[in-house]
Amino acid sequence: MKVAVLSSGGKDSSYAAWWCELQGWEVTCIVTVVVTGGDSLMFQLENTPVAALQASSMGVPWLPVRTEGEEGAEINDLQTALSGIISPHEVLESIWPSGFLKPDGLEIHTGVLEIDALVSGALRSDFQKTRLEMMCERLGVKSFSPLWHKGSRQHMSSLIDHGFGVVITSVSSEGLTEEWLGRKLDNSTLERLQSLSEKYRFNLDGEGGEFETMVVSGPHMEGHIVFQHDVLWNGSRGSIKLDSCSLHQYR
Repeated sequence: MKVAVLSSGGKDSSYAAWWCELQGWEVTCIVTVVVTGGDSLMFQLENTPVAALQASSMGVPWLPVRTEGEEGAEINDLQTALSGIISPHEVLESIWPSGFLKPDGLEIHTGVLEIDALVSGALRSDFQKTRLEMMCERLGVKSFSPLWHKGSRQHMSSLIDHGFGVVITSVSSEGLTEEWLGRKLDNSTLERLQSLSEKYRFNLDGEGGEFETMVVSGPHMEGHIVFQHDVLWNGSRGSIKLDSCSLHQYR
């Protein structure tokens, strides 16, 4: 079965991409929605072009999708891009961060995306899952969410156990301070994160938007991502701004 993976470059969509490979499915494209506005109910905001480097490391094309993030319009922007109506190269030039080094092998998908299914990393957002399913129905393809309702601790532990390099890129919950920005997920940080999630009552997997992540390495990637960043902190929440980002292929 030929599938495309809707990926923000974060932990959930990256895990979903690897899951597809385990099923023996052909991942033909990584699709990333880049939000140019200030907010989105559907998609991750910061550092999403990192998914291009992940796609290159997987040896599959990347399809960037641009949206302002307006409710109702953003899913239509995605559908339009999947239908091949908009030039992805024009989108690429408009959203590519200045500090990101384009991998030599980066391939941009053009034309209609001919797939059997679209796969997402949705965990528990009915809002997101339902809208993706409705879009896929209009496009005549299936929608898969392999992580749907997976246990928070099980999912986070599985990421560590299977070698995903997960970096926290933003925090917006009480209990998560500036020190968490840029921190890599490991067994020690997971224990601390779980303790804080129980004390401050936030989702251990960040599904409620308490934190966001990016994946710099994993079992589905032939290489690792190297980056430098600045911390943006406003006293109660913050994020990292990637000043440079590049893919180092394994030799």
